[in-house]
Amino acid sequence: MATIHPTAIIDARAQIAETAEIGPYCVVGPEVRLDAGVRLISHVVVEGRTEIGEGTVIYPFASIGHRPQDLKYHGELSRLVIGKRNQIREGVTMNPGTEGGGMLTRVGDDGLFMVGAHVAHDCIVGNHCIFANNATLAGHVVVGDFAIIGGLSAVHQFVRIGHQAMIGGASAVEFDVIPYGSVLGNRAHLQGLNIIGLKRRNFGRETIHTLRRAYRMLFAPEGTMTERVEDVASLFADCEPVMEIVGFMRQESSRGICQPLSAEAEI
Repeated sequence: MATIHPTAIIDARAQIAETAEIGPYCVVGPEVRLDAGVRLISHVVVEGRTEIGEGTVIYPFASIGHRPQDLKYHGELSRLVIGKRNQIREGVTMNPGTEGGGMLTRVGDDGLFMVGAHVAHDCIVGNHCIFANNATLAGHVVVGDFAIIGGLSAVHQFVRIGHQAMIGGASAVEFDVIPYGSVLGNRAHLQGLNIIGLKRRNFGRETIHTLRRAYRMLFAPEGTMTERVEDVASLFADCEPVMEIVGFMRQESSRGICQPLSAEAEI
């Protein structure tokens, strides 16, 4: 039987795994599912059609699954699905999807969401992501695996953050960030590649060198972006990380690609 503090309010229709733990003053709604080993430490509210994966821990005053902050939402039965082994810290908010965004907000596995982070409606967040304090996503944002969103940063709706990208603290991100990219600043610009992240993920020196060469070509002043992408695809077809960037840049997007301030930006 799940461990439930006597002050917690749990709807009888909620699906609670036998090994889940629900601490003092938590509230769990009727359409919530908590998988094995989920812990709500205290004062956590989980509502809506929300699923929380095995081993995820949620800290006090988090608000998970309440209706989206979207005036176009009219009560449609959308969902919030949170993966396994996430750490969701104090004051975090996560909202379900809307009819205009596929009816689903999804958070992957093994993430860390620090104090005050926000995942809005219809966002898709990958695995092993880190959101520092008060990092916020607007609606319909897609975040790749191992991405880091710096503290006090804000990501515009419909932006894509490539996997292993790094968003510097206090950045306002209006455009798509390439995989392995690093951006910074109010109206953020592309600073270069996330070299530290690449080294931490055990990318070899040769691969990093190849990524640097491809980066310089992609953001050189000569030619159009489409021409440069095709040139890089031809020259670096055997380098998987480079081709991941190429694939990302070829995808349709309403936001465009975040650019460096100049072709000579440090990487």
